[in-house]
Amino acid sequence: MTEYVIRFFVGGFAVSMFAVLGDLFRPKSFAGLFGAAPSVALATLAMAFWNQGPTYAAIEGRSMMIGSLALCLYSIAVCQLTKRYETGALTATLASLILWTAAALGGKWLLLG
Repeated sequence: MTEYVIRFFVGGFAVSMFAVLGDLFRPKSFAGLFGAAPSVALATLAMAFWNQGPTYAAIEGRSMMIGSLALCLYSIAVCQLTKRYETGALTATLASLILWTAAALGGKWLLLG
């Protein structure tokens, strides 16, 4: 139970700090971007380091990097399919999910064997 309370406060603090950073920059849509993934990732890594040690946190961090690269490829693919090729949002999303999955699993395979 104590771990959940700590996660709540650490995560809330991190989200708040990144939201402030997002408000400082333009466009304002950065506020949502800064408030979500980076703050949750940092809070998760801090808790993993604290509870499980540096080796476990390193594995978590590596997994997060693979996932973020896969998300980047997914985002680029969705943008290209919807803007350049005028594909519908549902079709672009479903097609790009295949790329996201392949990139994440491929990255895992490359790093972990």
